[in-house]
Formats: sequence, C-alpha cells, structure tokens
Amino acid sequence: MPTTRPNGSLYTKTEGNVAIVEFGHPAGNSLPLELLERLKNEFDALSGREDVHIIVLKSEGEKAFCAGASFNELVAVASPEEGKAFFSGFAGVINAMRKCHKLIVGRVQGKTVGGGVGLSAACDYVLATEAASVKLSELTVGIGPFVIAPAVERKMGKAALAELTLAPEQWKSAYWAKEKGLYARVFDRISELDKEVAVFTEKLASYNPEALAEMKRILWEGTSHWDELLRTRAEVSGKLVLSEFTRRALERFGK
Repeated sequence: MPTTRPNGSLYTKTEGNVAIVEFGHPAGNSLPLELLERLKNEFDALSGREDVHIIVLKSEGEKAFCAGASFNELVAVASPEEGKAFFSGFAGVINAMRKCHKLIVGRVQGKTVGGGVGLSAACDYVLATEAASVKLSELTVGIGPFVIAPAVERKMGKAALAELTLAPEQWKSAYWAKEKGLYARVFDRISELDKEVAVFTEKLASYNPEALAEMKRILWEGTSHWDELLRTRAEVSGKLVLSEFTRRALERFGK
C-alpha cells in the first residue's frame, strides 16, 4: 500500500549486489525537504558499501513517478534563507547522486514533473514506461528549474532543456524523453519494466565493481563545480519564490 505519511517514506532493500531505494509520498510521490535529506543521506551511505555494486531508484505505486517538490512547503517559504534551504534539498540529492561511487539506475513508471525530472536526469541509466511523460512547470509560478537545469542539460542538451522549460504547461512523451537521452528504454507496461530492471541490474552488478566505479567517474567528468553551482541556483530560486508574481501564482494553484 502507498504511504500515508505526511513526510513521505523511504525504504532500501538489497537483492544480491543491487540496492533498491524506494521513496513515496501521498501527494504524487512529491518530495518534501525531510524526504530529500533522507534520500541524500541514503545515497551517501550506499556509496561506501562494498556489498552494493548498483543502486536502483524507484518510487511507490503505479501512477506518478515524482510530482517534484512539496507544494505545501513551497507555499510556506517566508524568507530568502528559507527559500534557499527549500531549493537546496534537490541540490543536495543531485550532488549526492553525482558523487555516489555506484551507478544509479532509475525505474520511472509514470509522469514526472519539475524536480522529479531532475532526479531522473541525475540517474546514470533510466528505464521507463510509456506513461512516463515529463514536464518542467516552474515558469508557470514565476520561478525556474534552476537547480535541476545542470542535470537536465547534461543528460538531454540545452535545446531540450529550453523546449521543456519554455513550454511549462506542455507534457512531453516518454518517447520524446528517450529520443533526447533522458530514458534509455521505454516499455509498454510496468510488468515489462520491472522484469527488465531486474535482469539489467543483476547483469550490471556482475561486472567488475572497480570498472563500474571508474565508468561512473567518467560519466560525471566536468561537474566538480556543481556543489557551488547548485547552491547558487538554490539561492536564486529562494529569492524568486518570494516575488509578488510567484505569491499570486501559488495562491491560484492552491485554490
């Protein structure tokens, strides 16, 4: 059963040399700050485990993969400091995924919005269903996907980032996301997705762990400045969320 906990849930189980990290939240698997912190800490912990060769990132249920940041927490931001802390949640997770010594395979079963797209982009390889359409809706409320943009651009390119960002009310299909490089493979049904995730990660985990770690390092070359970059982006977002435009937009969305 999907979680009913207001701060969400996070569970990790290990099958052979594969660690499966599953997060959940009753609001479309959105990510409040507490859950983002737990995700960050989990990636940090798994990075150092010798028995773990591969990590799978998934979310609960059969509908949305991730609805992005917590709307309630976004509305509650009352100062630039609180705003920076709020947006730093995704910065922390993306940087933890980037620096994790283990390759991360994303299992995306449904729609993903905003920060959820950033989470997918920070995975090293993503398997998805045809229901896994994507959208970056931030401009509709007067902010932008500034924190996650480096991860999205790295995976999909600046043109795809612009296409998503500047059409913030438009869903892009899973096949579009595959064509742009976000997803490696797309499946018709969740049952097919789960079967392939199990087969693919078991095979991947059988390879030399030192070679896997080196491949991870190569994939993320040129991103060592992201700690500072994403903090700066979080500060920009934290200020914008207090603008009159954004306050009015959030009130409309909350009705």
